[in-house]
Amino acid sequence: MKKLQKKRFTLIEVVIVIVILVTLASIATPMYMSYVSNANIGTAKSQVDLFKDCITKYHMDNKEYPSEDSGLQALVENVDGLETWKGPYIDASTLPKDPWGNDYHYRCPGDDDRPFEIICYGADGEPGGEDENADINSWE
Repeated sequence: MKKLQKKRFTLIEVVIVIVILVTLASIATPMYMSYVSNANIGTAKSQVDLFKDCITKYHMDNKEYPSEDSGLQALVENVDGLETWKGPYIDASTLPKDPWGNDYHYRCPGDDDRPFEIICYGADGEPGGEDENADINSWE
């Protein structure tokens, strides 16, 4: 009776497979990170637009914009004790953070004679920057 021999991979075959996998990963990873970056920017823009709409509703009810001291928290709770407050104006128990985990910034009045401004400073959390670090503003 003939003994069956098990076929095994040689070391060179294993190395070739590893090289192929590493090459594929090095191509796919930057593409994936680009999609993640674009998704984060899109999410931040959507959230800024949501805040802008909520502040407009707040203004319609209260005939004023939230003060800079009250900030966006005025959309969640009646921090100023207004009798006309009909909130919460945003469907959340706490204010959402931007996609990078930073707070959104609120100014009242805003720059260039705007009644208010909502700003996301991007991935680095600092004013200015480019690409994923660029500021996202409610009036752009």
